[in-house]
Amino acid sequence: MEVEEEVKRIVEQVKELHDSSTSFVSSSSDEELSLRKRASVVDSSIRRLHSTLASDKHLDPKLFEKLEEDLQRARCMLADGDTSSFLPSKPQGRFVRMFLGPVNVRASRKDIQLKVKEEYNSYRDRTALLFLVFPAILLTLRSYVWDGCLPAFPVQLYEAWLLFLYAGLVMRENILRANGSDIRSWWLYHHYFAMAMALVSLTWEIKGQPNCVQKQKGVRLFLQWAMMQGIAMLLQNRYQRQRLYTRIALGKAKRMDVVWGETAGVDGQLLLLFPILFTLQGFEAYVGLQLLRTVLMGVVAEWQVLVCGILLVVMAVGNFINTVETLMVKSRFKAKMKRSKSRAELD
Repeated sequence: MEVEEEVKRIVEQVKELHDSSTSFVSSSSDEELSLRKRASVVDSSIRRLHSTLASDKHLDPKLFEKLEEDLQRARCMLADGDTSSFLPSKPQGRFVRMFLGPVNVRASRKDIQLKVKEEYNSYRDRTALLFLVFPAILLTLRSYVWDGCLPAFPVQLYEAWLLFLYAGLVMRENILRANGSDIRSWWLYHHYFAMAMALVSLTWEIKGQPNCVQKQKGVRLFLQWAMMQGIAMLLQNRYQRQRLYTRIALGKAKRMDVVWGETAGVDGQLLLLFPILFTLQGFEAYVGLQLLRTVLMGVVAEWQVLVCGILLVVMAVGNFINTVETLMVKSRFKAKMKRSKSRAELD
């Protein structure tokens, strides 16, 4: 009898708990809907005011800059706090839907979103180091162990790792964009192209003797470019992390942003970083053209070499345009800062 009474009591408690939970979910859903509407209205108002300021040619320049800065800070405050989870979410990329289906990957809490971004940064740091070490080991073994001729399996293992690397990057970047990050569309397309190149190169037959040096010239150049890419990635990661903290402190960036644009300093790092980037892009285009040349001259006849050459040239040109755009944004920002400083001194 005691057990029967206890079972009945537990059943009643579960019913009461279920009713309370249903009532709470219903009330919280109504409140969430209200917050979403308010957040959407405020976000639309900020966008409208931005457009109004941009189209008003008669506004005093000093007042324009002040109002623009205030709006930017308001937008960062809106998008960088807990309110961000109530803002309209960006559509998820096809890549995410293809692998995960119609799953909502937007985190409801800011701390979870920041953990996603920290994991992305950690992944980039790890892969940048491997990007440098993996091809360096292959080229060293080629010179001192394999008599100047790369075996097919280690190269294909590296290409499989590249496919895994870029797939992981694209997945993380699509999820970051869905959670409010400002990653440029070009970097997603760049990684799609790189994935396609890695997939195609996996079917590329790595030929050996005779005339191994000539047949593997494209592979050797690609590994040398990959080492340079690893160095550039390490420098970019360090530079971007430092600039991100500064921009957040100034209220000019959200915590979910990935830094690519304006800067107010660190000229020593810029003097080192941008020449390396332009050299890397030039060498990437050179490797692509060399692959195309080997096909046109009849040294190799595989279609994979032709496709990889075209993709490398496309990525090099896209990276160059993106870097030039970034430099132009930096130049405009510095000019704007100088104008503001001059006005302040005159006042």
